[in-house]
Amino acid sequence: MMWSSVERPCRNAPPMILIDQLYSTTLEVAFDKDFFSMEICLTLRQRFLQHVDMSDLSESIDLYRAALALRPSDHPDQSTSLNGLASSVLQRFLQYEDMSDLSESIDLSRAALALCPSDHPDRSASLNGLASSLRNRYIQQGGMSDLSESIELHQAALSLCSPGHPDRSMSLNGLANCLANRFEEQGVLSDLDHAIELHRAALEHRPPGHPDRSMSLNNLALSLRNSFQRRGMMSDLNEAIDLHHAALLLRPPGHPHRFMSLNNLAITLAERFEQRGMSSDLDEVIELHRTALALCLPGHFNQSLSLNNLADSVHTRFLQRGVLSDLDEVIKLHRDALALRPPGHPERSTSLNNLARSLQDRFLQRGVLSDLDEAIEHYRAALALHPPGHHLHASFLSNLAICLQEKFQQWSNPSDLNEAIELHRDALALRPPGHLDRSMSLDNLATSVHIRFLEQGVPSDLDEAIELHRAALDLRPLGHFDRSRSLHNLAISLRDRFMQRTIASDLDESIDLHRAALELRPPGHSDRAPSLNELANSIKVRFRQRSVFADLYESIELYRAALVLHPPGHSHRSSTLHNLASSLWNRFKNQGVLSDLDESIELHRAALELRPAGHSDRYLSLSNLSVSLGDRGLPSDLDEVVELRRAALMLCPPGHSGRSSSLDNLAVGLRKRFKRQGDPSDLDESIDLHRAALDLRPPSHFEWSLSIKNLAICLQDRFHRQSLMSDLDESFRVYSQLSQAPHVISEFDLPTALTWVASAELFKHDSALDAYKTALNFLDQRVAIMMSSSHHFDVIRAEASSLAMDAFSCSVRHDALTTAVEFVEQGRAIFWTQLAHFRTPLDELSASGDTGNALANEVKYLSLRLRTALDASTEDSYPQMRQLITQWDDVISRIRMLPHFARFLLPPLFSDLQKAAEYGAVIIVNASQYSCNVLIVMIDRDPVHIPLDITQAEVSELSSEFQSLVAQAGTSNSQAESFKIVDILRKLWNAVVGRVVVALRKFIPRGSRIWWCPTAEFTLLPLHAAGPYGKGTHNFSHFYISSYTPTLTTLIRARQQVSQDAPNNHFVAIGQANPEGGTNLRCVADELAVVAQRVAPILSFTLLEDSDATVQGALDALHQYQWIHLACHGYPNRRQPFNSSFAMRDGNPEFAFLSACHTTVGDKSSPDEAIHLAAAMQFSGFRSVIGSMWSVDDDAARQIVSAFYDNMFDDAGRLDHTRAAIALHKAVKKLRSKIPLEQQIVFIHIGV
Repeated sequence: MMWSSVERPCRNAPPMILIDQLYSTTLEVAFDKDFFSMEICLTLRQRFLQHVDMSDLSESIDLYRAALALRPSDHPDQSTSLNGLASSVLQRFLQYEDMSDLSESIDLSRAALALCPSDHPDRSASLNGLASSLRNRYIQQGGMSDLSESIELHQAALSLCSPGHPDRSMSLNGLANCLANRFEEQGVLSDLDHAIELHRAALEHRPPGHPDRSMSLNNLALSLRNSFQRRGMMSDLNEAIDLHHAALLLRPPGHPHRFMSLNNLAITLAERFEQRGMSSDLDEVIELHRTALALCLPGHFNQSLSLNNLADSVHTRFLQRGVLSDLDEVIKLHRDALALRPPGHPERSTSLNNLARSLQDRFLQRGVLSDLDEAIEHYRAALALHPPGHHLHASFLSNLAICLQEKFQQWSNPSDLNEAIELHRDALALRPPGHLDRSMSLDNLATSVHIRFLEQGVPSDLDEAIELHRAALDLRPLGHFDRSRSLHNLAISLRDRFMQRTIASDLDESIDLHRAALELRPPGHSDRAPSLNELANSIKVRFRQRSVFADLYESIELYRAALVLHPPGHSHRSSTLHNLASSLWNRFKNQGVLSDLDESIELHRAALELRPAGHSDRYLSLSNLSVSLGDRGLPSDLDEVVELRRAALMLCPPGHSGRSSSLDNLAVGLRKRFKRQGDPSDLDESIDLHRAALDLRPPSHFEWSLSIKNLAICLQDRFHRQSLMSDLDESFRVYSQLSQAPHVISEFDLPTALTWVASAELFKHDSALDAYKTALNFLDQRVAIMMSSSHHFDVIRAEASSLAMDAFSCSVRHDALTTAVEFVEQGRAIFWTQLAHFRTPLDELSASGDTGNALANEVKYLSLRLRTALDASTEDSYPQMRQLITQWDDVISRIRMLPHFARFLLPPLFSDLQKAAEYGAVIIVNASQYSCNVLIVMIDRDPVHIPLDITQAEVSELSSEFQSLVAQAGTSNSQAESFKIVDILRKLWNAVVGRVVVALRKFIPRGSRIWWCPTAEFTLLPLHAAGPYGKGTHNFSHFYISSYTPTLTTLIRARQQVSQDAPNNHFVAIGQANPEGGTNLRCVADELAVVAQRVAPILSFTLLEDSDATVQGALDALHQYQWIHLACHGYPNRRQPFNSSFAMRDGNPEFAFLSACHTTVGDKSSPDEAIHLAAAMQFSGFRSVIGSMWSVDDDAARQIVSAFYDNMFDDAGRLDHTRAAIALHKAVKKLRSKIPLEQQIVFIHIGV
């Protein structure tokens, strides 16, 4: 959670406690010993100090006045009488707060001091007396000149009281109190350190038995508490508590200052409770305050203070334990305190503020609108008592602002949040650069602006919040007591911006800032545990983004460290147990270590025990424990899972935001139990619950599609058991709702559509085509949103690897042949689009002009935000998702109004795809788990269907066998290998290619060009080389000239590119015979010489060889040259085909010859993606590419290259990239008897 930079008089420490604590300190100072010459006056004053009987004090004052009247200015004891009267009048001021008494005390003390020159025995007493009165005026009016003079007077008095002087402890104590006040005003730590040192010295002068020892114990404790608040060292706070305990022991029942010690000890223990969360501390605090209140009979001047402090401690117990009767008592106590502070009372605003806070909390618990309205009314009344110009005006502006923020979070009324922001801005304006509290106002404003960003999604708000947090951090340099807080808050804001925009540097900086904050919170620091937790949270986010397991392991260790700091009894222990349990569960889900799951279960159990009935987070613990138990899957766990989820549902009555999730979770648990135990009532109840959940989830809900999937699956389960057609029909009616969804809303949408597809295929349902169409549209949208994220792409690939091929098969089986072409193109083109980082169509939009470029940038930005919202997919995120989708629709509609972009990001139409066959038929050869088929696409007719009598499994087996053979080619008996290769090529002919030839010959003359477009396992087979391979027979190459294309769209785009005139063309030949980490290629130099001999006389020619053939050199060549020839190794990356590469030492492209191994081989595990080096060259702009399907023999490559370039020139002697397919065809035909079969067929042509 983000640290709330809240004003002290507002939330965590009610202002009355702090002010009364100062008052307690003032009382201690007021009890400093004064000296009197008259025994009766002294006796009366001492009796007043013991029994607080005002008649004693009044009589003492009257006697002092009488004595003073009898002592003229030259009387030797006049200064004594002045000092005595000044001290008694000051005591009366402290009781009644009549400023005239304080002014008289100061005047009397000044007069006494004037009568005490430097050598006068009463001078130190006079200095201390005047200093004490001035300090009290500073406390009332805030004048720094009074405090500065008081410090100077106390220092002068101390200089007159050498060690051993009876009044030295008084001077030490008085100076220490003044320095502590200056520290509170200016924040200079050296003042506080000096004050503590002086208090320790005073205490040494007041050993056990000294009448003022309890005073020194109390004042040293107060300064140590201040030190803790600035430095966070628990040793300071613990010592303060021990000192307050010692002072209390010296003030037994009946002691006039027992109330003060009870109060101060309670306040300090409350602070330790806030840090450590030990229930015993809080219980002692409440008992101390109840004891203090019992000492305040009706009419006692401290009764309102005691009521306020008891209310605050009981309020804290409510926040920890959630017992509503505590909150009711708090409100009653605050009402009683307010009644004792009528209009005009100096602390009325404090009671208004505290009562408002308690009412606000009760509203959050019970939802009674009148409580919230009354709270805001009291906050406004408190602010009215501190008008502009008042030194607390800024603090009360912040208090009201924070309340309005919470009201906004309940009712989402933008005016409340906007008012809160304006109030925070006003508070900041009252704290200009140099103001001590400016950093706090910067923090508060940053937090409110951050909230508005989370609600409205305006990026400038988050940017402003970050800049405000940075400004606050700048005001808190190294050594500042709140620096760690600013580091912490800025880190959280940056993490949120990363979640919105996925800018890696934001997340990395967030983690660095959290680490810096943690360094400032060493072992023993009160805020170390929150820093450990937040650092763990940020590192866990990075794990989810980058899947680096070291991050997951570190987050677990950080949570463990935080748990150690939250021992049994700590108020935050349950949340830390939850965090650790969730991370261990994540590690189990990723690595499958059962011990992690078992530990996660035990931790969730422990958290649940700490969240009894009535606890606000009990629902969360019930749900999480049930999930972990469900994953363990033990039969003995099933009943407990169901009971836990029933208990969670009971905590989510109608109207509760979590009800739909609870209904769904319980339904899933019942279905699992049905699967194991077979009780039909479990399945019936599961169906009813899923129906209820779906009713609560409109199409805009992030789990809408999940409810559809769960309900449909349960209905089909019951159909399998009871054979009721009504269940099966209902399941498909439920699935069909998906086709009405215009957008992907959550991560569940695509998997649910795929489940619909599988069900429709299983039951041969007539909704199958709709199911495929819906799934492909969801896939389109997911990829558009995910852009170039390889991690998200891998997830999508795993989910939908065969979708396009299965959709093709379904369309063919339904005789929807044009739809089949559209589906396979839509599904496979998605992955090609990702390969080029959305080069098409997004880059085309960027290149269309300023308007297009601006719209393209808008699409990229929205896609990042949608990706983040999809990743989050929570109840809180779906309002933002709806807003983002509205923005997405708007920008897409504007793009589609531009010329040539009417179908931007829409699935391709057959009428457009058919243009791929303009210069020859395109033959789509598809392998699916449901059927294998061929469609021939021609420019002037509907597609021609050729059914195949071969299964996908048989194609896969044929492909694997062929790949194994060519991998071993040349390593053993080459003749035997050739026979085996021929056998596979015959099988390919009989099952596929021969049938294609029969169909083609009806429409296309022999010798024509055709383009193969294989899918799935067919991409790994040389369709162009199939044939009967018998005497008197002809192979495919006898009939037609083969080219390949990965998709129809890429072939169309290649033809649309404009060729450059020959004089502007440049040719580069790159050869690397000695790559790092690879075997040497002995014929590369000869091959390059052949290319140079053929090409150099015609075109501008550049040669990059060996040491010049570096990665950078090749990249530069790809940018500069239209024609390229590569002679080197090719390294296909089977796991990450996007990372395939050529081996190196370190305008409009036309043609590339890749004389390298494996340049047209993609990923064996997902061959339908057809991602390989040669196709990537075409997709990056080369219109025509020659590549290899497997390893190329060095010498064979040289011969093929030589024969190839002999045929690449047109009648005018110019190189022509459109002749590449024919040139390769002729080269292979010429060398048929000179090189091995597998080398004759290794090269293929891709493109125009």
